Amino acid sequence: MADRIAKKVHPAAWVPTLYFSEGLPFVATSVVSVLMYKSLGLSDSEIALFTTLVMWPWTLKPLWGPFIEMFKTKKYFVVATQFIGGVSFGLLALSLPLTGFLQYSLIMYVIIAFNSATHDIAADGVYVNALNNLEQAKYVGWQGAFYNVAKVLSQGALVYIAGKLELTIGVVEAWMVVMGIIGAILLLMSLYHYKVLPTGGSSTSVKNVKEAMATFWEVVKLFFEKKYIIWGIAFIILFRTAEGQLTKIVPLFMRADRIDGGLGLLTSDIGIAYGIFGATAFVLGSILGGYFVAKRGLKNSIFILAIIFNLPDAVYTYLAITVPESFTIICAAISVEWFGYGFGFVGVILFMMQQIAPGPYKMAHYAFATAIMNLGFMLPSMVSGFISDYLGYKNFFIWVMIATIPSFLVAWFVPFKDVIKDPVAE
Repeated sequence: MADRIAKKVHPAAWVPTLYFSEGLPFVATSVVSVLMYKSLGLSDSEIALFTTLVMWPWTLKPLWGPFIEMFKTKKYFVVATQFIGGVSFGLLALSLPLTGFLQYSLIMYVIIAFNSATHDIAADGVYVNALNNLEQAKYVGWQGAFYNVAKVLSQGALVYIAGKLELTIGVVEAWMVVMGIIGAILLLMSLYHYKVLPTGGSSTSVKNVKEAMATFWEVVKLFFEKKYIIWGIAFIILFRTAEGQLTKIVPLFMRADRIDGGLGLLTSDIGIAYGIFGATAFVLGSILGGYFVAKRGLKNSIFILAIIFNLPDAVYTYLAITVPESFTIICAAISVEWFGYGFGFVGVILFMMQQIAPGPYKMAHYAFATAIMNLGFMLPSMVSGFISDYLGYKNFFIWVMIATIPSFLVAWFVPFKDVIKDPVAE
């Protein structure tokens, strides 16, 4: 009876909140943690290394995806992981005043990452199984929009709150409040989705571990048999090589003292810059990038997308060389950064959807592709702090501009296939 009631709930009542819940822990782990650890006194190299290491579950999630098919429903895993995520962020908040806060908080981030990666698998399963093709196309824009609402809230509003609280109640207490707020939001989401989310299908596809392993290896086999797959892997790895180095260092550069080559911004300033200017530019760039590709086609757009995607590298080289004091100039530069990412990122997403995913295991192969893409992002991120410490901010951003060359090369030379004629296509 409960399932029949849930199925009657309009998708607009659960698609936005589902993908908001997917984005919140990811951004809190990948970006907000960088600013938190900077305020807590860690070095740039430590922050870049540790906050990248805890991201591994999002790359490895295809390994345990088939096993989720063995138990319960997709809704069960969504609700459970949101609840566990809420409790985990609460425990993370409580770990910050402890003497060994770094070890304890990193353990909690690892738990949060595994939990959130599992949530992503189940959430996508609900979306694909509960909606027909027309509804999927209709609400795909809602996915991205509310994923970015989570980004605006966490990178913008909550970082701003943390910055203000740092000046009044103290650094540790400020970040305890922010992590507690994130935990409370996820707990509320779990209660809400328990009431409204459709089941997303029961555990009928895979009956036991043997079947799960057989399915997994078949998925792997067909993935690597795809036409031009080596080129495809090279593209999704190298397209983001420069961005992977830039992402972890940018917030550290903005927080660093001007005497050390940074911009000397307060945490609250970064919250305003990200939450208002950056997020608006990202959404605008994503929308315009989608229309641009729809008009020209992906093959004819990909090199231009690579150019725009790497605009932030030039922007931060400019900021590191000039070190402007004007907050308006800095916000304008951040707007260019996020617009470039939003516009250009459309290229790698559509490439994975149109050139890699099609086939009998479309959802699984898309998950594989995103995992490989994340790997190409994470490895440069892990070492970016050491490179930045060695070169200094100005030379680091110049180096990142040089590191854009592989992105341009793969965008220029990558072959495109006609997915309709692909022998493994559906």
